[in-house]
Amino acid sequence: MGALLDWTAQYLAKKGCEYARLDAEVLLAHVLGCPRIGLYTRHADPASPEARDRYRELIRRRIEGCPVAYLVGYKEFFSLRLTVSPAVLIPRPESEFVVMEALRLAKTMKAPSAIDIGTGSGNIAIAFAHEHPGARVTAVDVSGEALELARRNAETHGVLNRIRFVQGNLFEVVPAGETFDFVLSNPPYIPNDDIAGLPPGVRDYEPHAALDGGPDGFAVFDALVAQSAAHLRPGGYLIVEIGAPQEKGACERIEAAESYELTPTVHDYSGHPRVVIARRR
Repeated sequence: MGALLDWTAQYLAKKGCEYARLDAEVLLAHVLGCPRIGLYTRHADPASPEARDRYRELIRRRIEGCPVAYLVGYKEFFSLRLTVSPAVLIPRPESEFVVMEALRLAKTMKAPSAIDIGTGSGNIAIAFAHEHPGARVTAVDVSGEALELARRNAETHGVLNRIRFVQGNLFEVVPAGETFDFVLSNPPYIPNDDIAGLPPGVRDYEPHAALDGGPDGFAVFDALVAQSAAHLRPGGYLIVEIGAPQEKGACERIEAAESYELTPTVHDYSGHPRVVIARRR
């Protein structure tokens, strides 16, 4: 099995896979139904013909560009294994900063309320509820398929009773006058014209509705800023993930709204601007 893994990693590298060894390990572990670490305790064991055939098919699809998360059906986020499918954006480590900031600001709150706009797999809503036992979250998405998957993820992680799932666009499904301590979101923020240049695994497989931020990338962001003020309690927080080049534009838009007090931008693991935070005046 070790030889199979080594050959596959080299093959994926030649085909341009950025994380060739990791992809080879994750896919083989999936086929064998064992943790990745288990591959090393079985290093000398041969793979069965059936396992080789299944592995070969997954590698073929990976070479075509299909993301590993869709091939295995899950992605880890905030140490939680979440089911994913092509109906939802694959959770990224950068989105964990939205959760971390919400948890930091909610540390002294007994029962914070939050709304997650564009919940997708439910990663932000579920991680926040999982880490704060008093939190209650409303998770909104336009996709019914995404919401059903998010519900299953919430049930898996024991937070279904503290998350309300609602289908709709932005705040249109939120009753007038209902307010929250936090508005959280990882909205679509890729400009229209940039989508064609995205890596094939993103461009050809992930849902464009979760990527397309309009002509300048700010279409959904602008709507969030405009609509959130009416649904944030005084002192509540708008916490939004942005694309790295968007910090200046995002901050200018928030300041122009006059309903918010802008706080310092949060940078991601690579040092890029990643999350803007604004406090409702």
